[in-house]
Amino acid sequence: MMIILLFFVAHWYLSLFFQTFFLHRYAAHKAVTMSKRTEKVFFILTWVFQGSNYLSPFGYGVMHRMHHAFADTPDDPHSPKYDESIWKMMWKTKTIYSALTSKRMKVDDRFTDGVPEWEAFDRIARSWISRLAWGTLYFSVYWFYATEWWLWLFLPLQFILSPIHGAIINWFAHKYGYTNYEVKDTSKNFLPFDFLMMGESYHNNHHKHGNRANFGGVRWHEIDPTYIVIRILDKLKIIHMKRNKEMSIHPVKRAA
Repeated sequence: MMIILLFFVAHWYLSLFFQTFFLHRYAAHKAVTMSKRTEKVFFILTWVFQGSNYLSPFGYGVMHRMHHAFADTPDDPHSPKYDESIWKMMWKTKTIYSALTSKRMKVDDRFTDGVPEWEAFDRIARSWISRLAWGTLYFSVYWFYATEWWLWLFLPLQFILSPIHGAIINWFAHKYGYTNYEVKDTSKNFLPFDFLMMGESYHNNHHKHGNRANFGGVRWHEIDPTYIVIRILDKLKIIHMKRNKEMSIHPVKRAA
């Protein structure tokens, strides 16, 4: 039983880390920089740890820039304000993401400029062969180590971890929580101590300072685990954190 629980928790957090660090903070916002060689290493690591949930850094980065530009307007790729349910929002997100990744949807250059792209690798990582291979691996782990029937309930979740991670923030962090800043959208800080989403739930902070590497740090309890890893990677000179953006923290304005 313990092996399955550890496997699920490890997959949750490792998949989430590469989503928030590589796809979100690097691909979409360029809060850090890295060499092209290092970038390719992180492409591969994202595929390894997201597995069957692999998201294209290009598709994610472009869509997320659109979210910031059009937050809570009809052009927002995902907004609870314009989607009747979380399921409709997720389907709309999936449709727009697929169109962007396959380049069926044309967008302004501002959304694509500088977003990392490795088309040959993406075709492999996003292929059904890749997704089925990862799914088979997950199933094998459960087949050998699931000692109780209820443990199998975790398996289908592992096939859709990336959509789950996205839905938690794009739905719940626009409906519930508290605000540190007055912004032009409904973004909120979903958790006061983000033990679940590795800093992603400080969504109101992020919408105020989109290019900051640190999503937390406004209140004493807002600890961003991903930022801690970023600092370590920066110290090791694997990446370079843009300190000019990191230091641009404005005084807090409480929302009414």
